[in-house]
Amino acid sequence: MCGISGYFSPTHFFTPEDLSIMIRSQHHRGPDSEGSFILEGLGLGHNRLSIIDLSERAAQPMHSANGRYVMVFNGEVYNAPEISLLLPKQSG
Repeated sequence: MCGISGYFSPTHFFTPEDLSIMIRSQHHRGPDSEGSFILEGLGLGHNRLSIIDLSERAAQPMHSANGRYVMVFNGEVYNAPEISLLLPKQSG
């Protein structure tokens, strides 16, 4: 099971280093990779346990096609094959 972590801190109580500590403390939940996203007062972290999609395309945090939205989540997207048909093809 993957690990998710994060903070919303408009007063900057939490720092990017705090997010790094959160991510490292959950390494056992997702030893395959880790990722983070930091924006003014917001931090999202993810520890990945690769089971179904082993490609880097499934790495998190995930960004929307236009880059406006970012998310981390834990769980399986049950209609992933259908959704993937709607996504633009990526080279490489």
